[in-house]
Amino acid sequence: MSRHDTMHATHHRLSRHSYVSGISDTPLKGQTIGECFDETVARFPERDALLSLHQNLRYNWYELRQVVDTTARALLAVGVSKGDRVGIWSPNCAEWAITQFATAKIGAILVNINPSYRSHELEYALKQSGTSTLILQGAFKSSDYASMIAELVPALNTASDAKLSSERLPALQRAVCLDESRCLPGMLSWKALLGHADEVSAESLAEVQASLQFDDPINIQYTSGTTGAPKGATLSHHNILNNGFFVARRMGFSEQDRLVIPVPLYHCFGMVMGNLGCMTHGATMIYPGDGFDAEATLRAVAEEKATALYGVPTMFIAELEHPRFTDFDLSTLRTGIMAGSICPIEVMRQVIDKMHMEGVTICYGMTETSPVSFQTQTDAPLEKRVTTVGTIHPHLEVKLIDPSTGALVPRGERGELCTRGYSVMLGYWENEEATAKAIDHTGWMHTGDLATMDEDGYVAIVGRIKDMIIRGGENIYPREIEDFLYTHPAISDVQIIGVPDEKYGEEVMAWVKLVEGETLDEESLKAFCQGKIAHYKVPRYVKFVDTFPMTVTGKIQKFKMREEATRELGLD
Repeated sequence: MSRHDTMHATHHRLSRHSYVSGISDTPLKGQTIGECFDETVARFPERDALLSLHQNLRYNWYELRQVVDTTARALLAVGVSKGDRVGIWSPNCAEWAITQFATAKIGAILVNINPSYRSHELEYALKQSGTSTLILQGAFKSSDYASMIAELVPALNTASDAKLSSERLPALQRAVCLDESRCLPGMLSWKALLGHADEVSAESLAEVQASLQFDDPINIQYTSGTTGAPKGATLSHHNILNNGFFVARRMGFSEQDRLVIPVPLYHCFGMVMGNLGCMTHGATMIYPGDGFDAEATLRAVAEEKATALYGVPTMFIAELEHPRFTDFDLSTLRTGIMAGSICPIEVMRQVIDKMHMEGVTICYGMTETSPVSFQTQTDAPLEKRVTTVGTIHPHLEVKLIDPSTGALVPRGERGELCTRGYSVMLGYWENEEATAKAIDHTGWMHTGDLATMDEDGYVAIVGRIKDMIIRGGENIYPREIEDFLYTHPAISDVQIIGVPDEKYGEEVMAWVKLVEGETLDEESLKAFCQGKIAHYKVPRYVKFVDTFPMTVTGKIQKFKMREEATRELGLD
């Protein structure tokens, strides 16, 4: 397997420039997610498919197809059709995966909504995508989902069989609540939704599924921009089905593998690298809980004899440092993925030695590229796993260019990372201008990341053109937080930066200029954020200033702000 995936080594030696293409003896899958799903069911009907341990739900592939097809028929029955947007706002659960596969079977476009979103962010995503059906959890942790959506759509508080009507969300026609006890009068319960399935025949579903094309859009994932509102990366069957397949293939997945997925499903890490990686190989998806919990994750590995585990470095650190770590038998593990940020070498050693993950891999990508472009091989040297993001994926191209000229840079020099191939998104939903800025006229996706490439084709990420903050694997975009804080009447100007953090890699810091005569303290600013933006976006540090470091032309110098803040806070 890996021999063919590394055949592009010849390209490395032939070119002194930072360009390489990924070669494989395995062709791309020219099929829809539904077609691939049905093939897997036919091959492995009685093997474990999906285990949601916190819900005590277990499905083999045959059973999973039954509930997926029932859900697909039910969605058709209530009026969802090809191209309609179906939002899902929930932490990890079996219904998330079921909805993912069911919408794919009818050609509806699944809109992933971050479980941490509050009303402000939710309203934007639903309105911008034109979501007509929202499937939501009743509540999770401090988030009362039912109350938040009812605030935007008051009609949900009154019983009605008619379609919803809302000034703030005019496209939204129905809401489905997964938690029957939290179901408002104007909502359908999950059980009630499935009760409509008998209104549509299996033959009708098969006709709809057969009419779909693998290049059809199937998924919208919101990724915040540094210059304005979040953008909806629109992905096709072809994009994410193949990426999930090749990610798992590089780890040597087969139907014998059992993958524990503690990472969120709303993110590509969970739904593509996790769910689709397993589905394309007949492997087992295992959800240890609705949110990350180190002990639940360790228990899932031990009790279900998992062979693979996913996580960001902070998750693996929490597992290794858990007081009951030695109580769990992790000897069945062999591989997995650590992604989101660079892993400290000592943590990588412990993951390999103490967690038995000799074949653990590192990945790099972005939502706009479905997501993975680079991944280490399972036998990559330790140094490569902690200093690089691996080598190019099959069927993809990469080049590093001078951001100012667009010219290829030599090996070893830093340049902007650009990728091209099947994985590049269709575009940003209803945003041609942003799409044109991200994907050039020759099809290259400009990542905004600065990288270097060595003689063996290993790529290291060395910086960011944009000022994105990565906190515990979550991408945070300063402009989005800045735009929100501008709505505070006491704030004249604000700049958001990332500062070093031992636990999360980076933390959010706000530099704030107040309106003359106004007063505001750190706690009041944080309280203003609570419930309106996701908790991880709330600034950890706040500094009140009169001016910002600027160039002579008036451009803010965030690198100087970071240097000063790092020194003042003692975060060196």
